[in-house]
Amino acid sequence: MSSAAEEKAVAEVRATPDTALNGVSHKSPGVPGVPVRPGAPTPLGARFRVGPDGVAGTNFALWAGGAEAVDLCLFDEDGRETRAPLTELTHEIWHGFVPGVMPGQRYGFRVHGRWDPWTGGRWNPAKLLLDPYARAVDGEFGLPPEVYGHVRDWPQQQVADTVRDERDSAPYVPKGVVVHDDDDWSDDRRPKTPWADSVIYELHVKGFTRLHPGIPQELRGTYAGLAHPAAVEHLVKLGVTAVELLPVHQFAHEDHLLRRGLKNYWGYNSIGYFAPHAGYASSGTTGQQVGEFKRMVRALHAAGIEVILDVVYNHTAEAGELGPTLSLKGIDNRGYYRLQSDARRYTDYTGCGNTLHVVQPHVLRLITDSLRYWVTEMGVDGFRFDLAAALARSMHDVDMLSPFLAVIAQDPVLRRVKLIAEPWDVGSGGYQVGSFPPLWTEWNDRYRNAVRDFWRHALPDVREMGYRLSGSSDLYAWGGRRPYASVNFVTAHDGFTLRDLVSYERKHNEANGEGNRDGTDDNRAWNCGAEGETDDERVRSLRRRQLRNLLTTLLLSTGVPMLVAGDELGRTQGGNNNAYCQDDETSWLDWSLLQEPGWQGLFALTSRLISLRHRHPVLRRRAFFSGRAHSADGLRDLAWFTARGTEMTEGDWYAPAATLGMYLSGRDIPGRDEQGAPITDDSFLTVLHAGDRPAAFVLPGPPWAERYEVVVDTSREEQGEAPGVIHRAGVEVTVPARAVLLLRVIG
Repeated sequence: MSSAAEEKAVAEVRATPDTALNGVSHKSPGVPGVPVRPGAPTPLGARFRVGPDGVAGTNFALWAGGAEAVDLCLFDEDGRETRAPLTELTHEIWHGFVPGVMPGQRYGFRVHGRWDPWTGGRWNPAKLLLDPYARAVDGEFGLPPEVYGHVRDWPQQQVADTVRDERDSAPYVPKGVVVHDDDDWSDDRRPKTPWADSVIYELHVKGFTRLHPGIPQELRGTYAGLAHPAAVEHLVKLGVTAVELLPVHQFAHEDHLLRRGLKNYWGYNSIGYFAPHAGYASSGTTGQQVGEFKRMVRALHAAGIEVILDVVYNHTAEAGELGPTLSLKGIDNRGYYRLQSDARRYTDYTGCGNTLHVVQPHVLRLITDSLRYWVTEMGVDGFRFDLAAALARSMHDVDMLSPFLAVIAQDPVLRRVKLIAEPWDVGSGGYQVGSFPPLWTEWNDRYRNAVRDFWRHALPDVREMGYRLSGSSDLYAWGGRRPYASVNFVTAHDGFTLRDLVSYERKHNEANGEGNRDGTDDNRAWNCGAEGETDDERVRSLRRRQLRNLLTTLLLSTGVPMLVAGDELGRTQGGNNNAYCQDDETSWLDWSLLQEPGWQGLFALTSRLISLRHRHPVLRRRAFFSGRAHSADGLRDLAWFTARGTEMTEGDWYAPAATLGMYLSGRDIPGRDEQGAPITDDSFLTVLHAGDRPAAFVLPGPPWAERYEVVVDTSREEQGEAPGVIHRAGVEVTVPARAVLLLRVIG
């Protein structure tokens, strides 16, 4: 429709004398018989308590700036609704205490106000709204027409969002649940793993446990399944120190997926920032999911494993002007979301239709209250912030002095937990790798790109690889930041699995139903000579070697390594690099792979490398390398060598090369141990060779070493505890094609 035609249609809609349109305000008379006392405006949400007169009940408090009235809606087991107006208003918070409302009670809100999409007002009391502070959610979000605040099927779609839908949404939406918080965590012991010692394991609660043969069927795919000894045993054997859980906030599925018979599997579509996603609970959804989540955290803590949540505070499941009305949009649309100058439209820095307006104090409060809740009452140890640049925007531009970052920096709870930024969004100026303040660590996609390119022999020279292997000082050596500011990864949930990275060069996303248009085309992948699965043993052997190379590189690099669940046992998604909607065997871990010798060896190598990392502080430095000699013999903490056994010159860094030698001195590690003694360790030489033919490499002589012991050789299918071959310094050794050698210095 042309702009002029749209303006004409808008004018017609404005002129229509219909109670569903602009300027109408509805107020409910309420239902007599529900006693509502004044209650308190804090804390927000539904909080069960016993009043000073000994009467038990629940206090309800909802921030709804600009609203004209708020109804509390209580639902019995048969879904019958009882409404009670909240008449007390304090600082834009509507509140009331209802005696007799006990834990397990299902509830929601109806918010009254002016329907005026042209100025951003989208109040519609016909729509039952989820409490943003609900601790638990019962039911699943479908998206029939009734849950939209506007008439979704209005003939003129260009103006459909301006026509109010009067149908009741209550039968079609989940309800909040009153939960009794009575857990003081006195029996829990947080691992508190230092950043430099951390190894992160990104996993999906359902996908990790759904097919695990050691977990009882009724617990698979749930929080209880992840807490089961069989699941914990795998994590302990692997040696990771933290699990990073894909979103566990209550989320909804998008309409375009439901229409195709699919669902949002990853969960990056949040609608309840305090509620554990009910679909991952085995024990029930009327509050039981809260206790089940807490027990999962305790079980992981008892095994020495921290719990980090992947959180999505940049947008919600309500999408843009044509999206559903589920919560914030109906509470105060223009108060919660960033709107364009044409207030009908949403500012979208996320690619998901909307962006939360974090500059607004009440939005900032919602986010920080949620974060503190998950730390103090749910026991988690940190957060990875999806599209964190969107949260760091002030009015428009990304601002590292933004209110969000400033509040986090001074918060006595949040500044002590692990904070990981995905340092980009999809808006202008949104790529901010290396720019977050010292409190933060960041996903380092430049590490990912460099390592992928090196092992497919696509780097023009080795400069980029040198920076990434040694902690990315070019990105993070400022403002007191440390090497562990870099979260190093080769794969993540978004993209190819590690096995697919060496098996496919093109995405194969046809099952997603989007004509293979979704997902990135920039995979930096190499299929080793055949696209997809093959019976060619030469190709299969090369792929397994490349997997060993990639994992070895990751776990020997300075920084914090992040593995993706299943990469250590050869998980494949069949070339799908955007499996966000594949809630099936495509995404679930296939534990039968551990019965195959080739993948058993990959798991053993990964576990061994992590153990090596834990034992050797030289591999997990807390300070950047200086590259300078600290003693008379000229030995430096970090040195780089060519295949000739000579230290690299500036010209060598700019020359095409497939081979790189990195020497780490264990004699020059900054800092002291807990007793105040200097930290010393073995020294190591790592030789990385991406060429397709064996290469000669001269082992550096004194003062670097007298002899070298081979600790890891990725050309070998089976590593054993240690290959154990000893070489004299100064001799020429043969590095196999496409291989990593890790050598320990002797003498």
